[in-house]
Amino acid sequence: MAVKLSSAKRSAREPKSDPAISYEDFKEFEGQRYTGMKIGRSHKWRYDPGEWREKKITPDLWQIGYAVTKRRAGRAPEGSGVPVGTEYHWYVLAHQNTTKQSANDYTTSMTGLKFKIAHKRAGSEKWSATPKTQRKRMIAFLRSVIADLEKQTDSAGETIPSRKRAAAPRERGVRARRGAMKRETRRRHPARRVSPSRRVRRAGPVRPARSV
Repeated sequence: MAVKLSSAKRSAREPKSDPAISYEDFKEFEGQRYTGMKIGRSHKWRYDPGEWREKKITPDLWQIGYAVTKRRAGRAPEGSGVPVGTEYHWYVLAHQNTTKQSANDYTTSMTGLKFKIAHKRAGSEKWSATPKTQRKRMIAFLRSVIADLEKQTDSAGETIPSRKRAAAPRERGVRARRGAMKRETRRRHPARRVSPSRRVRRAGPVRPARSV
């Protein structure tokens, strides 16, 4: 029976891959080929003091702008990554949670998603996608987020507020009492039947038809 080697022994015997080479290797994810950092790995960055500007558009909508230099927390492997001068266009969709600490200070945290819309290689003047294609990619990304939110809503189901749940039995009781009162009234005051002769008298005398 074959014995599996431990991960430590395998890593000691197998040659380590060069980060610069593995970064440029073609990889596959759900049928899509890509290069760059492998799916599942992560970066850690530290942001310099930056400038965040915001303008109120509606009671609930703000336009924001943010500019800052971000710096890698560690150091990139020698020779890995894209050349200096490469540009990216990301679309960010995030939750921002803030807590007021004083008249001028807030704690701020953000969690969300960022999606690559396009990139421009170093030394090139053209982006990898036209403005029209970039907009289409943004629309596709937003539709996928909406679909995920709708699935989460459907799986969670709609909950009835406690006030409505408490009121429902009372409403059923009121309807039941009203029905009982109507039935009791019908028993006490039955509908009067009119005899055929009285119906004829009420209708009035029948006049003979005129001859033509």
